[in-house]
Amino acid sequence: MLLVEIPVAILLVLVSSVRGRGRADEQSGAPAMDWVPVLWLGGFTLGVLVVAVVFLCSAHPYAGAVQLLIAAMALLFALTAWHKEYQRAHPAPPPTCPTRTGTPCAPPTPVTDR
Repeated sequence: MLLVEIPVAILLVLVSSVRGRGRADEQSGAPAMDWVPVLWLGGFTLGVLVVAVVFLCSAHPYAGAVQLLIAAMALLFALTAWHKEYQRAHPAPPPTCPTRTGTPCAPPTPVTDR
């Protein structure tokens, strides 16, 4: 089963990296959260967990344990992808000005000498 999961994981990484290339020309403002990488990695994790349960129920504990470790790593990658997308979709607000309570600080206007 590991020989099947490795190409699937490589394909997942390749497709995710190609999808990410189009984000450079996005519009300004808060972008919407992209759920596709999270769902792909979650589906991969779920598939690995199903294989692990099959191995554990069919009296192959070592293969099942290896599959559980792979599922844990895939879950970690899915959570990382979710966190990265959440941070991208919800940027931190600008700091407030100490002189004007509650309003965001504007960048200083440049002084030109003529």
